[in-house]
Amino acid sequence: MKLPTTFTDLIKEAESLALYNKLVQQLNKDFLLANIELSFEDQVTPSELKLQLHEMVYTLIQDRFSDYLNLLYIIDVSEDQIRALNGDDTVQLSEEVSFLILKREWQKVWFKNKYS
Repeated sequence: MKLPTTFTDLIKEAESLALYNKLVQQLNKDFLLANIELSFEDQVTPSELKLQLHEMVYTLIQDRFSDYLNLLYIIDVSEDQIRALNGDDTVQLSEEVSFLILKREWQKVWFKNKYS
């Protein structure tokens, strides 16, 4: 499996395989497991999804850092990838972390679809 390198590529691939809704459901499931009050509507547009996710990650980094770490653990985002990010600009960091979250969730959805 070759992971998408941009948000747009990820969404295009998810939609082309008719797995976009599964991606949204997986995000909802993992946010619920992390006890974070964010739930995406089934019909959320990709741009709304990106914006809401980015805003929540930013809020978690700024105000609820332990919840942020717990979310990364539950989603299973690579610690090495997080450490490789530049943390000087929190807005940029939260955008990059949001994409890492989406990529990891996409991996889960893709593997479940392929091997179920």
